[in-house]
Amino acid sequence: MRLQSQLPALFASVGVAAHIFGGASSSSQTIISSSDSESSSAPHYRDTLLHLHKSLVEIPSVSGSEAAVGHFLADYLTDLGLRVELQAVPSSNAAADEKPRYNVLAWPTKSKVPRPKVLVSSHIDTVPPFIPYSISEGDKVTSDTEISGRGSVDAKAAVAAQVTALLDLIQSPEHEDFPAEEVMLLFVVGEETIGDGMRHFSDSLEQLEPKPTFDAAIFGEPTEGKLACGHKGFLGCTVKATGHAGHSGYPWLGKSANEVLMRGLVKILDADLGSSERLGNTTVNVGKFEGGVAANVIPEKAEAKIAVRIAIGPQETGAVVIEERIRDVLKSVDDEAFDISCNNGYGAIDCNCEVSGFENITVNYGTDVANLKGDHTRYLYGPGTIFVAHGPNEALKVKDLEAAVEGYKKLILHALKN
Repeated sequence: MRLQSQLPALFASVGVAAHIFGGASSSSQTIISSSDSESSSAPHYRDTLLHLHKSLVEIPSVSGSEAAVGHFLADYLTDLGLRVELQAVPSSNAAADEKPRYNVLAWPTKSKVPRPKVLVSSHIDTVPPFIPYSISEGDKVTSDTEISGRGSVDAKAAVAAQVTALLDLIQSPEHEDFPAEEVMLLFVVGEETIGDGMRHFSDSLEQLEPKPTFDAAIFGEPTEGKLACGHKGFLGCTVKATGHAGHSGYPWLGKSANEVLMRGLVKILDADLGSSERLGNTTVNVGKFEGGVAANVIPEKAEAKIAVRIAIGPQETGAVVIEERIRDVLKSVDDEAFDISCNNGYGAIDCNCEVSGFENITVNYGTDVANLKGDHTRYLYGPGTIFVAHGPNEALKVKDLEAAVEGYKKLILHALKN
């Protein structure tokens, strides 16, 4: 099924995008067309791509507060002729003021029940804090123009590029036989926290009869425009230590939970928890540490939260192995003081990276790849680098976005044929 008749203005000009984005834009900055010297080399979709990316970044969507960007994206895709559904995602927080959150599902067919072969997905939530959109100064936008703001890389760049790639394939005269009805877009919430958006979508497939199955899923994350062969697994743990309170002047009469916990954490950091040739060492980050009530009181309780990036597999059991090794390390420090609880665990992830025309990479961060159940081929690819994501200098260049559009087009076509 082709939607060319419904998309005549999509890439012809920025008029459609300007109309759609008018209500969402809060920035005084205006994206100006490319300079004359670049006009011949700039892709025909540059203005539409940049306006979509701009509008997505301008809408704050820290995990847990993704409703506004979800509604915007749903309206945008509906206006372009796609069938769109908002999938409500139950919140893990039962607070009364919790706003609704939605996964955005879209497919280029009028069928109520899609049967796509390929899923194209990324996430619409970001880490805090919100950083406003900005674009490097200059009279004209060029391929080297830099765009910054929270989510400009992780992962609204992937969202904008994926949408543009699919719609360009639908309209392109070079792909008249493109099977648009075999592709679905999915943009999820909660990836930056517990992956509840993708988990909910995956679980919802089990309720459908017949159950939809994907031959392939393309996940959008910052991979420097390279195709990832996989990434480290993950395990989140809370480590608690219990001691005996007392006066700090007589430390031998008590037992410092802080001291016990610190010794345990240092030994974990120094331990060889597991490594692989592809992903290197398993690493541990002590992200939070709390303990004690006052400087002159021997602390009775202490607690730390750690994030473990797992270099060993398989996906199903790698985290179990690492958790047992951590428990053994803590027992060697004190076999009575510690209590540990872990969740969201999975071992090292494998992805397909055997696609002509792509450089390869492996990454250390976690993704939603592990949260989508099923026996499908998995591809991980996207614009920008993780080294600026989550930081105050999150940014990428126009040429990175445009290259990602072409990359996603190649991956979609490859996945449909294999």
